[in-house]
Amino acid sequence: MRRTLFLSIALALQVAAGAAAADPARAATQAIAAQPLDSALNALSRQTGLQFVYSAQVAGNPRSPGVQAGLSADAALARLLSGTGLRYRYLNATTVTIEADTGGTPTSSLPDAAAPSLTAATPMAPTAEGMGAQNLETIQVTGSYSRSLEQAVDLKRANIGFSDSIVATDVADFPEQNLAEALQRVPGVTIERSKGLGTKVNVRGLPSEYTLVSINDLATASGSGGRDVEFDMFASEIIQQVTVQKSPTAADEEGGIAGAVKISTARPFDYKERKLVLSAEGAHNSISEEVDPRFAFLAADTWGDWGGLVSFSKAKRTNRTDSTSGINFRPMSRFLGASGTRGTQAAAVLARDAGVNVQNRTNTDETNLIVFQDKVGDRVYLNEQDKWGATASLQYQPSSTFSVTFDAMLGGYDTTEDEYDAAAYSASSRSTLDTIHDYDATTLAEYGMVVLRDVSYTATQHEMLSKERINKTDYSQYSVALDWKGEDWQVDAMAGFSGAEKTSDFSNLKHVAYAPSRTRWTGRSGETVPSAASNGFDMYNSPDKYLFEAYETTLEKVKDDKYAAQVNVTRMLDLAFLPALHSVKFGARYTDKSKQRQYGELKITGPAAGDSAWVNKRTLADSPLQWISDIVPGGDYSIKDLDWQQVSNDYARSAFRYPGFHTPFDAGQYYQVDEKVTSLYAMTDFAFDIGSVPVTANAGVRYVDTAVTSFGYHPIQRPDGSTGYTDTPVSKDGSYDDLLPSLNMTAELAHGLLLRAAASKTMMRPALTDIAYKRTASWSSFRFTDGNPDLKPTYAKQWEVGLEQYLDNGALLAASYFRKNIDGVVINSFTGIVPDVAVYNANGSLNGIYDFDVYQPVNAKGAYQVDGVELVAQLPLGMFHPLLDGFGINANYTMLDSSLAGESSLGIRTPMPGLSEKTWNLTAYYENSRFDARVSYNHKDEYVESIGYDMYPIWRDAYGQLDVSIGYRITDNLKVSLKGINLTNEITSGYTMDPSFPTMYEASGRRISLGLRADF
Repeated sequence: MRRTLFLSIALALQVAAGAAAADPARAATQAIAAQPLDSALNALSRQTGLQFVYSAQVAGNPRSPGVQAGLSADAALARLLSGTGLRYRYLNATTVTIEADTGGTPTSSLPDAAAPSLTAATPMAPTAEGMGAQNLETIQVTGSYSRSLEQAVDLKRANIGFSDSIVATDVADFPEQNLAEALQRVPGVTIERSKGLGTKVNVRGLPSEYTLVSINDLATASGSGGRDVEFDMFASEIIQQVTVQKSPTAADEEGGIAGAVKISTARPFDYKERKLVLSAEGAHNSISEEVDPRFAFLAADTWGDWGGLVSFSKAKRTNRTDSTSGINFRPMSRFLGASGTRGTQAAAVLARDAGVNVQNRTNTDETNLIVFQDKVGDRVYLNEQDKWGATASLQYQPSSTFSVTFDAMLGGYDTTEDEYDAAAYSASSRSTLDTIHDYDATTLAEYGMVVLRDVSYTATQHEMLSKERINKTDYSQYSVALDWKGEDWQVDAMAGFSGAEKTSDFSNLKHVAYAPSRTRWTGRSGETVPSAASNGFDMYNSPDKYLFEAYETTLEKVKDDKYAAQVNVTRMLDLAFLPALHSVKFGARYTDKSKQRQYGELKITGPAAGDSAWVNKRTLADSPLQWISDIVPGGDYSIKDLDWQQVSNDYARSAFRYPGFHTPFDAGQYYQVDEKVTSLYAMTDFAFDIGSVPVTANAGVRYVDTAVTSFGYHPIQRPDGSTGYTDTPVSKDGSYDDLLPSLNMTAELAHGLLLRAAASKTMMRPALTDIAYKRTASWSSFRFTDGNPDLKPTYAKQWEVGLEQYLDNGALLAASYFRKNIDGVVINSFTGIVPDVAVYNANGSLNGIYDFDVYQPVNAKGAYQVDGVELVAQLPLGMFHPLLDGFGINANYTMLDSSLAGESSLGIRTPMPGLSEKTWNLTAYYENSRFDARVSYNHKDEYVESIGYDMYPIWRDAYGQLDVSIGYRITDNLKVSLKGINLTNEITSGYTMDPSFPTMYEASGRRISLGLRADF
């Protein structure tokens, strides 16, 4: 009969207790008589606090030799296994597998830097967390990439559910700029990039808001207002382990539809001796030509029953991005629906130059199928970041069965982004069609669409925009965790706080010139040139033509807080009438989350408050101008052979903000959302045989009860036709509850060959910003966007099955197939019209009276179906031939297929926005005791980024990036490294519906860094 023993941690015998508390790795054992192996391991477990995991089908139950008193735990274990043909291997600091000896080296005989300490704070609780799935503690690995991969494979194997992990070396010793970029190497994980920086994480191609993120078991606030976490604010150096849990158990906090990213920071008893790590590097960006510093340190020590750890990381980043963008489709209803000659002239030009006869100019079902370019912009971004993060941990561990830990994580992420934009807005409110030089009625003929490729317009709005975005985010997290492991009972509890405060200060200095122009698509973007009509001009070199319109400012403050408390209780069982039942676990969790948002905007139009003396009088030439090649570091605009002059943001802030100026908050824009969640769960662990196949299973159910209060000012329309907000705040309560079942199973079909299966129901709550009372106006698009307090969660019913072959030396081959049926997806939908809204120009004059469409987030009817295949290969090549010792590959591939979403109001069927059908990562490496080298390529296939005007799918092109890392250990304690990010200088690009209609072309350059790391 197969036995999988999860030998519970017991209190050490009185004689050994003191020594075990001080250093369990060297604790003296009592004598153990010769006896069957399972009984001997039980005795050793009670003495040392170790847990042992093994299959009796493979290991058998041989009679072990006796062990004399006074041996260390490692020596006693080696003695017990002597002559049995078995070896041992650590999964983490207190959990050990017993397996057939294939000639490998037991963990304990590895160098001290690579072997986990037996003094780690919280041992793995397999029965409590789904056979070891959830509470795997940080594994410290220093300087060995292959060892970090092997540890990650151990974590995957021990987990009852589907998961993948990266540990210290793979997190912090690869060429990455933040935590998001470290996670892109996990199977099934891709990232969203913005101006050369990884920002958000997608698990299995699903949108980032479908992923639940926690740090030290506390769901994380980031100030975004959504459920997604802004990973770019977290420094990778302060993170020690990340596990991406893809199939939840009932003990998990809802699970996440895409998955759960579980982040762990280091604790003092993770190290068996005093530890000090220092690192520093400088990184050069190829476009900005700036060198950015970055440094980090970690210090940990223990004294008796106490331990302390602190870590700190600080980095600056200056990155320049050159881009053409904004070249989206605009429906011809913009011109055809206009009153007066604008609409009639547009119809006449369409008939004359394109042979398109419009039957009804006010019928948007007809006019939305005729499209032209919205805007062409040449833009330069300069993004400067100042980021720091720190962790602290204080731990009390009087024995290997009990610990109390206080963890703290603090950080700040400040960014200043300057954007200098020379743009031509084809859809100007003064303009209409003049001449159609080229049109396309064939590319999108299946949708009945005509695209105007090359058009002259009567009065294009040319814009010179100097934009400045200053974002400041402060985040903090504090938690206290208690872990106690008795012989039959195990208890762990946590209470904590996670909070973020974010301030966003935006300004836009806007100069405008109206004149005829010609705008057209080019091979990779678009361009605007003077038209043949009179009064055309060179938009890049005529500063005297541009008139001041406004210096626009907005200010937003977001406070995002979450309090949480939970307790988990496990009862270990050994029932004669039901031997397969190994344990039961139950627990409760309570969270209280709140988001507050304040917002205001103000336009400066003159040298004093309320003064409009500059509007349409002051020109761009009246301000000191600088060439773009001088205003930002790095020289010439790299996308086109262009140079132009603009006002620097430094000058704009000092010259246009008059004394005493501030952007006031608008009381009507304030909102607050409070969410309280109570969760209860129960689950069981089983181990049994089906024929000759050993099986482990975890089954459970989670009950979730949620209460929501949305508080704010409700948008109204006054009798005179103007819009506003209620005079007093209003609130609305909502609630929902549900049962979330889960089942995870593994079957060991042969030695090292696991069949894994999982099924569950999961949920993701709507973003707090979506359920708030608020109304946001887009005056140029004639649209209001309201919140929706009645939103419900998005649910998924999902299952997965896979095969995993575990080989020697950490090698792994795995394949799995999964399916997700997702209901209640939140989309923005047209919900009404506000008639007769007055729109005003910057100088206060009336622009016109318009009907505004109202859009709200709603739960879409129907469901998505997402199917996927995931392949993983991790192979140390030395297993094939001695000459390949030190070489290896780590590769993964994910392929998705989704039902079409149909979010387009034109009925154009598209995949779920954000879902990429094919992603893959490949890392090839070599390392020895002194030298290591890694080459990594990650690829994300094209995906729908958004739906323009809820009609036209906008695609992001496939993107691949090559990163390289080379390291040399000068001494045992000192290592130098050279790293490169995006060495091939890949371009980010996109298109609307067809690649012949590009929307953006963005270059962010490559980064080369040189670093030094010291370990003591």
